[in-house]
Amino acid sequence: MSRSDQLRDHLAFFKELGVTGMSRDTAWRVRPADQLPSGDPGLHEMLPEAIRREAISMVDRAGAPAAASAKERLIVIREDLGDCTRCKLHARRTHLVFGVGNPAADLMFVGEAPGRDEDLRGEPFVGRAGKLLTKIIESIDLRREDVYIANVIKCRPPDNRNPESEEIATCEPFLFAQIDAINPKVIVGLGSFAVRTLLGVEVAISKVRGQVQDYRGAKFIPTFHPAYLLRSPDKKREVWEDMKRVRDILNDKTVVTR
Repeated sequence: MSRSDQLRDHLAFFKELGVTGMSRDTAWRVRPADQLPSGDPGLHEMLPEAIRREAISMVDRAGAPAAASAKERLIVIREDLGDCTRCKLHARRTHLVFGVGNPAADLMFVGEAPGRDEDLRGEPFVGRAGKLLTKIIESIDLRREDVYIANVIKCRPPDNRNPESEEIATCEPFLFAQIDAINPKVIVGLGSFAVRTLLGVEVAISKVRGQVQDYRGAKFIPTFHPAYLLRSPDKKREVWEDMKRVRDILNDKTVVTR
């Protein structure tokens, strides 16, 4: 696809969302140095109990400093996850799908689980839903590589079925560790399963979509999953409203927490 075709597709997507204008000012993307985490706690304070002791041991063996960078902490978490066989999903996977993006991202997206394309590539959100997520990210003047993207479940459930409670319980400590390592300013939960896992309550996405909540030192905004938008394109406008809230928070504008 040519660059002009890509631009035409993006403009059509923005029009569908109801976007009436765009800013070319990229200054808001850069998080000032005085807003970056300072005095980061050691790994023993940041990782879930389920993987804490082994993570500390691995850092000690590697000689890494206690106050490791986000990138270093993510490496430790990934190494601890290893060639995971903790639940039955490992038996049919092609690749484990950990996460991708900027370890120092202000914005993090959390989805449900890898699909077929993600399983084959070993990267989250690379299929049709992933392409739509990329457009959603670009709609607020960010690039995919500016953000961090992960899923609750790291292996593809058979036939893309819903994750089971045991699978969620096994994987969620690693997701929480990723969130704490990255320390994003905003977390966007994509779809019901991601939102339920992060909030720890059974809730319909339609009931909480767009509501801004405090979560693990970040602002948490639930919204519809891109795969749902492919089936229900009329909901894209609601996601655009949610992404405007995300942009306002990243821009340090006042957003009411509900």
